[in-house]
Amino acid sequence: MRVISGCARGTKLNSIESTDTRPTLDRVKESLFNIIQNRIADSVDLDLFAGSGAIGIEFISRGAEKVYFCEHSHLAAEMIRKNLNKTNFTNKSEIMEKDFKKCLLDLSQKKEKFDTIYIDPPYKDDLAGIATELIISYDLLKKDGLIIIETDEKERELRELEKLKVTVNDLRKYGRAYLIFLSRKE
Repeated sequence: MRVISGCARGTKLNSIESTDTRPTLDRVKESLFNIIQNRIADSVDLDLFAGSGAIGIEFISRGAEKVYFCEHSHLAAEMIRKNLNKTNFTNKSEIMEKDFKKCLLDLSQKKEKFDTIYIDPPYKDDLAGIATELIISYDLLKKDGLIIIETDEKERELRELEKLKVTVNDLRKYGRAYLIFLSRKE
């Protein structure tokens, strides 16, 4: 796993050897950042279910002002710290080592607003809809903010999202992974 582009391009990131964590494939990551590249400069972003932090680190490498990393696993949070130290991005990041619900509540209480929120929960868990609902109800997105969900359960996620105040702007398939791009319904 490596940083694909930007100031940390080519840096090899440490990953977690665990069945609970599944890194986003480089080809998915590359496609994702090609789609959103014009949104990244000076952005404030959230990597929810951050794992090793590869997505958030890619945001910073490409010019994000700050990225929050939310990760419940202590092992994964330590890996994020190591990767941030390796890329010299600790000053542009904040690691929140807690459950995603607590993380979103804390961010809401701090009055944080995000340009992009990347949601990549374990595929077997049905958490993306819950996270999206909390993001909308806590008003964590900037006016033109974007939520991106990575999943292998497209139909399940789309059914859940129909119930929420979001608009599906785009849907991309990469092998078994799907990226769902959402904005808040006005």
